Parts: sequence; structure tokens; C-alpha cells
Amino acid sequence: MTGPVPDAAELVQRAAGVVAATRRGDPAGAEELLSVFPTEQARTLGFYLLADLALSLVRAHSGQTMDELVRELSLLVAERAQAP
Repeated sequence: MTGPVPDAAELVQRAAGVVAATRRGDPAGAEELLSVFPTEQARTLGFYLLADLALSLVRAHSGQTMDELVRELSLLVAERAQAP
């Protein structure tokens, strides 16, 4: 894909599509969606914005602060990294 970098909403939608395809067991679809990002920077931005939005939604529903959520997420990641 050539031309200008897609706007933020389009990048977030692409990233969400990758996650959805992966969760429904469609690795080929996820790979195809990943290939549509024009640059690694656009891909990184899309996934960063998706993560920020997802954490904001969880924060709004849980009442936790963002620091509390990030701390909890960090502990979960550390647990999973140690699991066999």
C-alpha cells in the first residue's frame, strides 16, 4: 500500500480485525490483515491505540485507575511468561 498513512481510526480497526481473526481461529485472515498495514510504524500505532482504548474501556467499567490496571496486567504477563 502506498500513499499517506491511514487515519488513527482505520489503524485501530485493522488491529482489532487482527485480534478478532486470531480469536476465531483464522490465522490466515490475521496474517492478511497484518499485511495491509503500510508500515511497521503504522502497525505499532494501531495496536498501541487499540490497547489504550481497551484499557480505557476496562477502567471505565471496573472503576480502577489506569495505574492499577497496568499493574494488574503486568502481573498477569509475568505469570504467563513463567508458565510452562
